[in-house]
Amino acid sequence: MARNDGQIVIKKYANRRLYNTGTSTYVTLDDLAVMVKKGEDFTVQDAKSGEDITHSVLTQIIFEQESKTGNTLLPISFLRQLISYYGDQMQMVVPSYLEHSMQAFTEQQTQMREQINKTFGDTPLGKNLQVPMQIVEETVRRNTEMFQQAMKMFSPFANATPPKETRKAEAKDLDELKEQLRALQTKLDNLG
Repeated sequence: MARNDGQIVIKKYANRRLYNTGTSTYVTLDDLAVMVKKGEDFTVQDAKSGEDITHSVLTQIIFEQESKTGNTLLPISFLRQLISYYGDQMQMVVPSYLEHSMQAFTEQQTQMREQINKTFGDTPLGKNLQVPMQIVEETVRRNTEMFQQAMKMFSPFANATPPKETRKAEAKDLDELKEQLRALQTKLDNLG
C-alpha cells in the first residue's frame, strides 16, 4: 500500500473521481466513510496540485450522510452556533474544544459499553438500549452545559445583568420550586 507517513493517500482528480493509491482502485465517498468507521487513516490530495483537501472531502461525506439517512447528527441549533463562530474570536478555540469533546464522548461510550456488558452480560436488560441511551443523553447534556459555560467565559456580555423580565421569571420559578419542596416535606412529615 502506498502511504504518506503511515497514511493512505487518496487522490482526487478533476473529474471528481477518487483514487486510493494504497489499493490502486477508484473509491467513492461511501468507501471513504467505511474507511473512517474502520479507523483507517488517510489523506486526500488534489491530484494536480498535491494540495491536502482532506477537510473538504470529510465535510462532503458528512453532508451526504446527513442528507441520505434523514437521521441527522448535527442539530440545526448546533449548526447555527458553529456558523456564528466563523470570523469570531472564538473560531480558534472551537475546533480544539470539539475535538476534545468528541474524544471524551468516545471514551465515555466505550466505558459505558464495557460497564453494561460487565454488569448485565447477555441479559435482556443488557440488550435494551433505553438505559444506555439515557446515560448517553445525560452525558450529552452535561457536555453541552460545559460548552455553554466555556463560551460564556469568552463572551464580553457573559456577566451582563439579565433583563428584568428574565429575573422575574427566574424568581417565580424559584418560588414554585420552594413551594413544591415544602409540599413534599409536609408529605414526608405526615408519613413518618
